[in-house]
Amino acid sequence: MSLDIVLVEPEIPPNTGNIARSCAVTGCRLHLVEPLGFSIEEKALRRAGLDYWPYVDLKVHDSLAAFMEKYEGRRKFFVSTKGKKRYTDVSFEKGDMLVFGKETAGLPPDLLEENRDMTLKIPMGKDTALRSLNLANSVNIVMFEALRQLGFPGLE
Repeated sequence: MSLDIVLVEPEIPPNTGNIARSCAVTGCRLHLVEPLGFSIEEKALRRAGLDYWPYVDLKVHDSLAAFMEKYEGRRKFFVSTKGKKRYTDVSFEKGDMLVFGKETAGLPPDLLEENRDMTLKIPMGKDTALRSLNLANSVNIVMFEALRQLGFPGLE
């Protein structure tokens, strides 16, 4: 695996399904951190991932604390609208973990505070009425920049 994509408490099945599909075609591992806002068996989730699910290396974690403990030594980037550093301003490495929060609330503020130097943002307009990009789009933006920097390992 060149990268791991981590979704903390995702809420919208089609977003997760689309992200799973992106992980399948790029060879990235997908981690889902519970509680989820849906069942993994939900039709909308399966439909969004189409027939790619057998090709997704999927790990499900009971909680954010359990995930953080299990991967304590791994380098993690936390992607948030509250980040100070652009995702294009870092050098990604094989094995990095890209962590994204739930659609309605993002990542927990204390997690972002503890990891301020590893928190990234996608540049967007300053209009506060326009909160953020869609989660699946955000994952793909950052994931493909990281893969580009790594030379698109295993991809053509």
